[in-house]
Amino acid sequence: MNEKKYLKWYQKVAYGSGDLASNCGYALISSFVMLYLTNAVGLNSAVIGTLMMASKLLDGVSDIFFGGLMDKTKSRMGQARPWMLFGQIGVSACLFLVFCIPNVSETMQYAYFFVFYTAFNAIFYTANSIAYAALAAKITKNGQERVQLGSIRFIFATFTTLVVSYNVMTLVEIFGGGAKGWRTVALIFALIALAVNTFCVLMVKEVPDEDVSVETGGETGTSGEMDKSGNTEGAADGKVSFGMSLKLLLKNPYYIIILGLYLVNYIYSGITQGSAIYFMTYYMGDPALLGTFSLFQLVPVMIILTLTPMLVKKMGSMWKVNLYARVITLLMGCVFIFGAVNKNLPVMLFATFFRNMAGGPLTGSLNALVAETSDYTWRTQKVRIDGVMFSCSSIGVKLGGGIGSAVVGWLLAAGGFDGQAAVQSASAVNMIFFMYAVLPLAFGVVMAILVYLMKVEKANKEWDAKHLKGEAA
Repeated sequence: MNEKKYLKWYQKVAYGSGDLASNCGYALISSFVMLYLTNAVGLNSAVIGTLMMASKLLDGVSDIFFGGLMDKTKSRMGQARPWMLFGQIGVSACLFLVFCIPNVSETMQYAYFFVFYTAFNAIFYTANSIAYAALAAKITKNGQERVQLGSIRFIFATFTTLVVSYNVMTLVEIFGGGAKGWRTVALIFALIALAVNTFCVLMVKEVPDEDVSVETGGETGTSGEMDKSGNTEGAADGKVSFGMSLKLLLKNPYYIIILGLYLVNYIYSGITQGSAIYFMTYYMGDPALLGTFSLFQLVPVMIILTLTPMLVKKMGSMWKVNLYARVITLLMGCVFIFGAVNKNLPVMLFATFFRNMAGGPLTGSLNALVAETSDYTWRTQKVRIDGVMFSCSSIGVKLGGGIGSAVVGWLLAAGGFDGQAAVQSASAVNMIFFMYAVLPLAFGVVMAILVYLMKVEKANKEWDAKHLKGEAA
């Protein structure tokens, strides 16, 4: 039986554009804030890394909290859209302020950065990104449409990241260079993000759970106390306490796995994005190569994301597509190291292209996998906790990316990097090589193991076969 369709083509595009807004801030922060702080402001990379790590510990706590608040929200706009709309105002403001370090004492500069970097991540980006991720499950209950949304949003994400990577350094110089140039560029991206995010929110609408009770094979969501068998029963008001939400998360093994996938994926991403400009500048000797490598990283992802829904449909599951793709990424990681050791640019670009093409399906299907994971809780516990469930995406993006960025700062300092020096020491250059070329392969192995364990689609089908067959009888 064909699944009901909920979305027009323009609504899918509008939803995807939300990642353009998101990555105006995320790409700028993750790829360039360390360079801005070390080279334009003159701060110490190890101290910056430590502050980032401390900020992310606070940030990780806020994700589930905001997810719980979203689950309790009732408004004419729904549950997710209000948080996405108003959260972006704070995101844009803090993005600008992070790149406006004042000319005060060094201690006050560190404190200023910590306050606004933490506010950007732990408060406003958290509220906005959790709501955006959960919105995919709230505007459609069609599995194929969810995969399409995941692909479209990450096409926008990769396009935005490509534009940022190619143009930021040039724009900084155009607008005066140094701190002034960074400040102006941050303002431009903050305003673009605010406008696009608002467009995304206004173009879609949330679908009530009552409309899909038959499709999920259960009754409309209830919540309350768990019975002796572990199922949730009770209150008809649809509210779930924070403590109950945590219990439900821990009862779902696939939440732990998908959270691990998000964390590892974005720690890897944080390290590669944070170290890329240093690798191009100090190892390859040409900072302009950042745009070239970004092109070879992001274009193949955009290509494969358009094909991911077809591949998933043809192979029957996201699990198969992602598992086979992981093998290719590991092989290409080895090829990249060989090319990097010899500074063979064609080999490096070849490996970069096909490694990122193979990584694309996971990027495009992560959101759909979280939706499947949330549906598993709905099936087994008869309760909806989409906001808390989708917190794993925000935790992964921010905590994982923050850890990755912090690792870059720590390893730069360990290698003896000096942002004010014209020429770096051999130890600093070797450390930069290790971060950008070798560490990604290690993270790739961990991700392959987690993908193998992520069999939530099979679990949902088995549950349906067992319970829906019993109801039909």
